[in-house]
Amino acid sequence: MIEKDIPFSTAEYERRLTKTRRAMEDAGIDVLFCTDPSNQNWLTAYDGWSFYVHQGVLVTRDGPPIWWGRYMDMMGGRRTCWMEDEHVLGYEDHYIQSTVRHPMQDLAARIRDMGLGGARIGVEMENYYYSAKAHAVLTAELPEAEFVDATALVNWQRLVKSDEEIGFMRRAARITDKVIETAIERAAPGVRKNDLVADVLHAGITGLGGDWGDYPAILPLTPSGADATAAHLTWDGKPMKAGEATFFELSGVYRRYHAPLSRTVFLGTPPDDMLRAEAAQIEGIDAGLEAARAGARTCDIANAFMGVLARHGIERSGRMGYPVGVSYPPDWGERTASIRSEDDTVLEPGMVFHFMPALWMDTWGLETTETILIKESGAAEPLCSQPRKLFVKD
Repeated sequence: MIEKDIPFSTAEYERRLTKTRRAMEDAGIDVLFCTDPSNQNWLTAYDGWSFYVHQGVLVTRDGPPIWWGRYMDMMGGRRTCWMEDEHVLGYEDHYIQSTVRHPMQDLAARIRDMGLGGARIGVEMENYYYSAKAHAVLTAELPEAEFVDATALVNWQRLVKSDEEIGFMRRAARITDKVIETAIERAAPGVRKNDLVADVLHAGITGLGGDWGDYPAILPLTPSGADATAAHLTWDGKPMKAGEATFFELSGVYRRYHAPLSRTVFLGTPPDDMLRAEAAQIEGIDAGLEAARAGARTCDIANAFMGVLARHGIERSGRMGYPVGVSYPPDWGERTASIRSEDDTVLEPGMVFHFMPALWMDTWGLETTETILIKESGAAEPLCSQPRKLFVKD
């Protein structure tokens, strides 16, 4: 018998299934097919680098969920999923990258064998991992079924974290602190960016104490100088230079749970406009944290920050954050609520956001962000402990 190392209690997974089934009932869905690997993990604990092939989780109105994927990955499923082996299924390898057959034919046959060939089936239409070909084959193979868009149905159930999940995120945050400290310590003129990132990744994967580090859903974002006017550049082999700012957007990861954080380093003497922007940004973050209270809305956080920027004469557009938790590449956001002026999602205790009111200006970028926990009462709690400032290294 395989000894499994399941991250959470059975009661926690039952809680997640109950929430998901309530949402399915509200949407009139008989069978839910989830391909998002974060949702797969959240529902079943499945954890493997196999999301480049077709796989997913079937949730029906009762019984344990079913994980379905490639046969060789089924073996990984039986080592990581909390369910019994009969609820972890695999399809043969002749389906892989075939021009004459498709894995969805196998899935459709299994759905028919379950007596659900005419069911109302929810699929994640707006998802990185559910292709147009997959949908075309699945619908053709199940002509009596009704297919409905269930994009983000599970994602929304993940929004309020359990105490067990928050515990994991606190452990991730401690690793994040270590990762950010490593980046700031290593930053110096002449240091090649790839060498710095190698140290950052080593620090993150080594972890802290007994908490080993997992791989992040987003690789280190570390642009310098004019490159820092763009939000999502990674690294190159060029040496860092005096007279430039570099922002580090990084996350420690504990068992797939993330706690992202950004800090900016300036090598030399920062220009006056950057220092003025830093003061406004820090004041705005404080205002946003005060607004981030249970019963308020995500737009209240955004408006509090934007109000401070307006008083300082700084223009900014775009959203300023998103929920985080369990994630796989290519994104650590949960793709549900947003911290922006037009989003009125009501804040509840247990929600966790990456509050990231970064400033990308014409010639430089300044990222100072926090992963924040909405509390039962009072202002939101930043999970990391790094000083909230522009780090200046002479």
